[in-house]
Amino acid sequence: MTNERSIMIVDGMALLFRAYYATSYSGYIMKTSTGMPTNAVYGFIKYFWDAIQTFQPTHVVCCWDMGSHTFRNEQYTEYKANRQEPPEALVPQFDLVKKAVESFDVPNVGVTGYEADDCIGTLAKRYAQDMRVKILTGDHDQLQLVDERIDVILMKRGQSNYAVHTPLTLLEEKGLTPAQFIDLKGLMGDSSDNYPGVKGIGEKTALKLLHQYGSIEGILENIEHLAPGIRKKIEQDIDMLHLSRDLARIRCDVPMTCVLDDCTWTMKTDKVLGLFDELEFERLKKLIAV
Repeated sequence: MTNERSIMIVDGMALLFRAYYATSYSGYIMKTSTGMPTNAVYGFIKYFWDAIQTFQPTHVVCCWDMGSHTFRNEQYTEYKANRQEPPEALVPQFDLVKKAVESFDVPNVGVTGYEADDCIGTLAKRYAQDMRVKILTGDHDQLQLVDERIDVILMKRGQSNYAVHTPLTLLEEKGLTPAQFIDLKGLMGDSSDNYPGVKGIGEKTALKLLHQYGSIEGILENIEHLAPGIRKKIEQDIDMLHLSRDLARIRCDVPMTCVLDDCTWTMKTDKVLGLFDELEFERLKKLIAV
């Protein structure tokens, strides 16, 4: 591995939810002897530790949502309105997982009114001036942050299975630049975040338009050349097109403080093992104490 300084920015929510569902599908929820559910925290630590060992960052920070209401709800009241409440067994693990992250001497950061994505984007752009940035997530929305010094590492199914995205891989695999991922969402919307884009335009049409005209601005400048049906859909939904693109755009100017020196990876094994004792993670002890 290179000795180049790098920071891994962990998308805490993406890892935690992935860990919860990966370990609860059978209906069994791991709990301590006192009845505290711990399955999501257990799985989170396994993912977290594997990524640290695989990518060997010199600095690590973990970003979190700070409640469900953000500035995007002010822009569009239906934003994420389709989301269900988190499973009952996951709720007490939100605080517990932050305690686990702290045991590794890794900062937990988040800003009320913004999503974790915005904090990730802000820190990524800030730290990319001085070092390589690696964003660990399962969220494809983060692909818009990729640049020459920012890699987005998408977790795939199974342990130690990652897709590392750079500007080159995005062009090769998706045919898009990072900025075009924002325009793609503006055109086709995002059902998981509950904003519609242009009604009647799906991914196939949106990709075709972007490949041909480059951006939403390029499409609008050439709107008279579009097929009549597509032109009509865009003209009827022009306001929602612009709103959807704005909702999709990760903010990289969140007012937040995170001191880089505080993110230096300096795990103290005894401290981590103490938390594992508390949470009764006997099998994880062998993983860390190697």
